[in-house]
Amino acid sequence: VNLVDGDDFGGHLKGAVNLPLGDTVALRAVGYFTRYGGFINARREGGGITEDINDGERYGGRLALTFAPSDSISITPRIVYQKIKTDGFNRQEVFNLFANPFTTTRPAVTFREREQFLLLKEAFVDETLIADATMKFGFGGVDLTSVTSYTDRDILVSRDASALTGSVSVDLGYPAAAVLLPSNLRDTTKVQSFTQELRLSSNGDGPFQWVVGGFYSDTDREYAQRLPTPGYDAFTDATLGAGTSAAVANGFGPDSPFNSDLPYNLKQFAVFAEGSYDLTDSLTFTAGGRYYDYKEVRTITSGGLFANGDSGKVDRTKSDGFSPRVLLSYEASDNITINAQASKGFRLGGVNDPLNANLCTPADRAIFGGFQDYDDETLWNYEVGIKSQTRGVTFNAAVFYTDIKNLQTTLDAGSCSSRIVFNVPKAHSQGVEFELTARPAEGLDLGLSGSLLSAKFDSTVIDGTGAVLAGIRKGNRLPTVPKFQISANASYSFPVSDGAEGYVAASVQHVGSRFTQPSDQENNPRSFVSGLPFGGAPGTNATVLNLKLPDYQLVNISAGVDFDNGLSVIGYVNNLFDENALLSFDRERGGRARLGFATNSPRTYGITLRKTF
Repeated sequence: VNLVDGDDFGGHLKGAVNLPLGDTVALRAVGYFTRYGGFINARREGGGITEDINDGERYGGRLALTFAPSDSISITPRIVYQKIKTDGFNRQEVFNLFANPFTTTRPAVTFREREQFLLLKEAFVDETLIADATMKFGFGGVDLTSVTSYTDRDILVSRDASALTGSVSVDLGYPAAAVLLPSNLRDTTKVQSFTQELRLSSNGDGPFQWVVGGFYSDTDREYAQRLPTPGYDAFTDATLGAGTSAAVANGFGPDSPFNSDLPYNLKQFAVFAEGSYDLTDSLTFTAGGRYYDYKEVRTITSGGLFANGDSGKVDRTKSDGFSPRVLLSYEASDNITINAQASKGFRLGGVNDPLNANLCTPADRAIFGGFQDYDDETLWNYEVGIKSQTRGVTFNAAVFYTDIKNLQTTLDAGSCSSRIVFNVPKAHSQGVEFELTARPAEGLDLGLSGSLLSAKFDSTVIDGTGAVLAGIRKGNRLPTVPKFQISANASYSFPVSDGAEGYVAASVQHVGSRFTQPSDQENNPRSFVSGLPFGGAPGTNATVLNLKLPDYQLVNISAGVDFDNGLSVIGYVNNLFDENALLSFDRERGGRARLGFATNSPRTYGITLRKTF
C-alpha cells in the first residue's frame, strides 16, 4: 500500500506459486494487480480542478508448465497476459492555448507544478497477450533449442487535442465557439507477431564452444488515428464554404478533421553463429556474427481537413547486412577478468508518415516537406572492461567508444503537428561506466555505480534555407543523454530478536542535465510566441523557457524486518525530498497549442508485506 503526493492511495498485490505435478511436470502461476496513485491535477473550463487525473491500474499474470521427461528433454509452454489502464499522463504544462497568463476575456492562468489544462478526459490502455513455447533437446554434446512465440497487443492513446485543433481553427479564422470545441485524438495500434528461433549449441567441457541458429518473424501492425470533434463540420462549411468538410473526408466519417489508417507488414529473417575458443587456460577468443534481411510494406490512407488525402499509398523498405562481433577475455587471476570487444549494430530505416502539410506554416512546410525516407543507422562499438571480486569488494568498469553513421534523429516539424525521422551522417558517444559493491563490516552493504558520457554530433545538417537544421550542428550534444549519472546505496542489517532480523536502507541517484531534442540547445533559453490571438491574448506574448532539462536527485529510504517464518514487513519513502524532475519537453504544434514537461512521481510513502510458504 502506498500514498502518492499525500492524497492518493495506490498499491500492489502479487501472488506466485510453484507446483510439482509428479516427477516430470511442474507448474508456475503468477497473478498481480497494481493501482497507480495519481499526482497530476487538471484545470478545467469554468475554473474547476480535477485532482490526480493520471491514476490507473495494471493487472495480469503468467502461467508456465514445464515437462521434463529426462535430463535431455525440456518443454515449457507459457501464457502471459497484462493490461494497463491510466486516466491521464504525467504532463506538467506551462502554456495552453486555453489557459495562459495572457488571456483577458478568459481567466488568466499561471500553472503550478504538476498541473495541466483539460477539456476532455485522457486515457492510455495497453493490453498484451503472449503465448510461447521453449523446447530443448539434448543429443550427446549438442543441444537443440526451439523458441516459438505469438504476440497479440492492442494499444490506445487517447489525448485531449482540443488545444491542437483549436490552434488550427484560430489560423483558419473560425469563431471562438469552434476554437473551444472538445477534440479527442485517438491513436490505436494493433500488433500481431509470430517469431520462430532455432539454435544448435555445444554443451561439453572442451576448449571450443559454439552456437548457430536462425530466426524468423512476421509482424502485422495496424496503426490508426481519429480526431472526433463533434460539431466541427458545421463550422468548417460555414467558414470555408458549403460542402468543404465532405469534399476532404476521403471516405472517413463526419466531424473528424484528421483520420489516417497505416497498416504495416514487417518480415525479418536472420542467421547467426558464434564460437569461443580457450587459447590458454586464461585467454579466450570469441567471434560471431548475424546476417539479417528485413522487408517492410506500409500503406497509408488519410482524410479530413487537416490531412493530405492519401489513398492507398504504398511504401516499401528493405535492408540486409551483416553484424559481426569479436571478444577477447583474459583471466588475469582467479578474481580479475579483463574483456575487450568490438561489435557492429544497426537500426532499420524506413519512411516517415506524410507531413500534415495543411497544418504547416509556409516556412515549416518548406523546411520539413522534403523528408520522406530515412536510411539504416549503423554503429561500431569498441569496449574494454574489467571485472574483479576480492575480500567482499566487487568492482566492474568499462570504457567504450561508439562510432555512429546515419544516426536516426527524431524532431517535431514545427507547426505541422508531425514528427519526422532523418539521418545525421556522423555522430559518436564515448565514456566510462563503473559499478562498485562492498561489505566493509558484518551486515553493512554499500554500492556505488555511475557513468561519464560524451555523446555528440560529428556532422552539421543544413536545411533548404541554408540554416542549421534543428540543432544538428557538429559538436552539439546528442539528445536525452546526460553527461554524468551516479547512484549510491547502503543497507545495514541487524538482529532484532530470535527469529527476526531488521534492516535500514537508503539510496541516492543523481542524473545530469539533458536536452529533449537537438534543437533545444540552440537559441536557449527560448521565447515561444504562439502567434494565435485568442481569449483576448494578442498572440504576441512570449513564454520564455530554458530547454536544458536540469539535473535532479532522488533519495529513497526504507526499513524492514524479516522473520524466520517467511514474513517480511517493509516501510519506505520514495523521492524523500519530493523532487519535481523534468524528464522531457513537449511542444504541441511548435508551441502554438501547448507547452509542457513530462515529470516524475512525487514523494510516496508505502508499506509492503511479503510472505513465503
